[in-house]
Amino acid sequence: MRACSTENGFGRASMHRHEQRRARRERRGDRGVEDFPEQIAEWAMETAKRKLDGKRPPTPEERALREARVAVARRLGFYGHLIPYVIVNVGILFTGGFRPAFLTALFWGIGLACHFFFAILAPDLRKRWTETELRRRMPEEMSRSRRELEDRHARHLEHLSASIAHEIRNPITAAKSLLQQMGEDPHSPENVEYAHVALQELERVERSISHLLRYARDEELAPQEVRFADVVHSAIGTLRDRGARAGVELKVDVDEAGTVVGDPEKLRRVVINLVGNAIDALAGAGRAAPRVEVAAGENLAASDVWLRVRDNGPGIDAARLDQIWAPFHTSKPHGTGLGLAITRKIVETHGGQIEVESKPGVGTEFRVVLPKQGLARSPA
Repeated sequence: MRACSTENGFGRASMHRHEQRRARRERRGDRGVEDFPEQIAEWAMETAKRKLDGKRPPTPEERALREARVAVARRLGFYGHLIPYVIVNVGILFTGGFRPAFLTALFWGIGLACHFFFAILAPDLRKRWTETELRRRMPEEMSRSRRELEDRHARHLEHLSASIAHEIRNPITAAKSLLQQMGEDPHSPENVEYAHVALQELERVERSISHLLRYARDEELAPQEVRFADVVHSAIGTLRDRGARAGVELKVDVDEAGTVVGDPEKLRRVVINLVGNAIDALAGAGRAAPRVEVAAGENLAASDVWLRVRDNGPGIDAARLDQIWAPFHTSKPHGTGLGLAITRKIVETHGGQIEVESKPGVGTEFRVVLPKQGLARSPA
């Protein structure tokens, strides 16, 4: 009886301690061991997202190198297994009548020795075969990339020509109509208003042409090594008043580490365009707490710097996401529609990549990744 009561006492004490630990976890908001799979899944998703934030599409050289390495690895694996096993099997076939156990073991040893010897030679063979594969694949890859680039430029030029004609024809037609009305009745008191509207339309044409020239011509760059954080802070400083007037909160989280070789004024223009667009999207959205989050830093490999601009605005429809980069595409009443096109051109000139993700009713996020030595490697 005493032993039974003692065991019951130990059991009750253990349960009591377990209840106390669980209560402490609940008060701290901790999760128990049973939640570890969820924690691991969340950690894996965050890690994958961080890797994607710093990811950029491979260049033709990188793509050819990757394909060459795969081909070489397959060839090494094939020969590395084929040669030893051919030796072993041939040896087994010819040992049927004379000391089979001894000779079988001997040929097995020879086969394994060949396998290890082949593994020792693998780095040198891999290097030679990779160079051979690269020489064979690079012309094909460059030719394919050149064709894709020419097709994209042709489609872009066609769309740009149509956009220019539409953007310039409409204001000129409106101004022409107003001038005709003014000529019909030179003494009309409405002529002053007509002249004012016509002047606004002509200024719109002038502004569009100015932005178009900035977009079309290859401006001379002034590359230098700059701290990316300084570029971001400088751009945000010019937008704080604009955000305050629109009632938009700007939250900035910038890692001070990380330098990039680039044109500081052009990179500053990228930040201003993206953050300015986010402020404009929130200005008339009617959000209870309009907010723009700006984050920047460098990736774990310290090879790239990145920028993220996120807002909680109305978002962009999926059908319009591919159109936002087109010249003259705008949803603003007084916009030229060249801001994002210029932004993308600057980013690509620096060897980087820009992406957008948007959910209607939730918000929009732009991500920019720039290689630290991108402009140093790119032709000026």
